[in-house]
Amino acid sequence: MTTPPAFRRSEPDARRLSLIEACARVLAREGIAGASVRTIALEAGVSAGLVGHYFPGIDALIAATYSHTGARVDAALTAAMQAAGPAPRAHLQAFVTASLAPPIADPELLATWIAFWSLVRARPEIAALHDEQYGGFRTQLEHLLADCGLPTGRLRATAIAITALVDGLWLELCLSPHELAAEEAAAIARDALVQLTAEFTSTGPAAG
Repeated sequence: MTTPPAFRRSEPDARRLSLIEACARVLAREGIAGASVRTIALEAGVSAGLVGHYFPGIDALIAATYSHTGARVDAALTAAMQAAGPAPRAHLQAFVTASLAPPIADPELLATWIAFWSLVRARPEIAALHDEQYGGFRTQLEHLLADCGLPTGRLRATAIAITALVDGLWLELCLSPHELAAEEAAAIARDALVQLTAEFTSTGPAAG
């Protein structure tokens, strides 16, 4: 008896991922109005029936795509921190500036996010995913700031300020890359981090 190839076990996950990636491309190119089971199936090169095999409907596929897109961003941020070395301040700086570089600072990714954001007020499941992802981003920032010596009472406000700064710079980079270079955006973010944290981190455990 011939043993089936081991890779066949991963085929369902690979097919599901290909549908999610196709959904992200359709959302970036056509927005929510153009995202249907049919258009996503055509983009993925499969039948509409196969989409239905993995997802009960377009809403479920879009929600899965939202989660997957957020996970891609998280992976890029984690990789940047791992490459920055062990110092807490280096982790904080890498976490912030990685959002201003590829693959996160990307016009196509912005277009995908805009499609998601258009659903936040209309679909509770998307609103919940939005709150979860942004809450997770701020919580991670709070942990990084605490490692750098900021007192507990300042963590939330400082994390929100940094999040707003990053979001603004990220939007400018994606919308007007010829007006704002990635290096300039990163420099602005680093200067802001110094101003927001210097009072505490100059003598805190992460000053080195």
